[in-house]
Parts: sequence; C-alpha cells; structure tokens
Amino acid sequence: MTHADLVTLLDFHYWARDRMLEAVGRLPPPQYVRDLRGSFGSVRDTAAHIYSADWVWLSRWQGQSPTTALDPADYPDVPTLARAWRELEQQTRTLVQDLGDDGVGRVFEYKLLSGRPGKSAFWQMVQHVVNHGTYHRGQITTMLRQLGTEPPKSTDLITFHRERAG
Repeated sequence: MTHADLVTLLDFHYWARDRMLEAVGRLPPPQYVRDLRGSFGSVRDTAAHIYSADWVWLSRWQGQSPTTALDPADYPDVPTLARAWRELEQQTRTLVQDLGDDGVGRVFEYKLLSGRPGKSAFWQMVQHVVNHGTYHRGQITTMLRQLGTEPPKSTDLITFHRERAG
C-alpha cells in the first residue's frame, strides 16, 4: 500500500459520501430522522455514525482517544452534517499529506471507545475507515428505498475509477 493508494481511497470515500449526502438531502426532515430499525435507527443516525467514526479515527491519528462517539442529535439536518464532515475531511487530508510515504506503515497506539488498548498500521486504519463507510452507505441506500426515495447514484469503487478515467 502506497501513500498514493491511501489518497485514492480517501478520494473515493469522500466522493461516495457526497453522493450519499446528495440523496439524503432530498428527504423531508421527518423521514431523515424516522426510526427504520436499522443498525443505527434512522438515516440521520447512520450517516452521523459514519461521520463520527471518521472523527474518532482522525482523533486517534492526532494522539487522542475519544471515549464516546459523537451525538447524532448534533446534526439535525444534512447541511449541518455535511459542513462538519467537509471540515473533518480537510483535517484528514492534511494529516495524510503530512504523513507522506514514510507514514504509510506507521503504527499508531490508541484506546478503543471501551478504553481497551489498540494499535494498527496507518494503511490498515485508512482501509478500515473507507470500508466502514461503504458498509453503512449501503445501509443508507436500503433505508432510502424503504422510504420510497431515490437512492444515491452508484457509489461503487469501480464507478469512481471509471469516472476518474474519464
């Protein structure tokens, strides 16, 4: 795994996030927070969970170990969540850029939300962040269909690569 590979994975992650948020943004507010009995209840709570996980990992890379996830209620609408996530994206991209090629294999020690110790190579954590987002975006796609709303445009990795190739 190279630094360029990690940057490409993050490009994909944020490209797919934007497609998801575009689709979620079409929901009327009551449907955004409607409990659909998914892993995290509502579309809002699931989207906020993805964002919260991104925040937890960035915090760990910055030497902090949060003990709790962010509260989905702090993101009452899509613009609020999108704004916060784009700010987090910039911080993440800066950190990844600063780590450079030498940082790809760097092992970070941190604590899990439970307080138990953990340590992982940077490239593994970035892959996890991207995979985690993909998993929950799939759940959101299902939720949007359950609500009778059009799902996002394809967020498949191959679609991202095809569009990039032009």
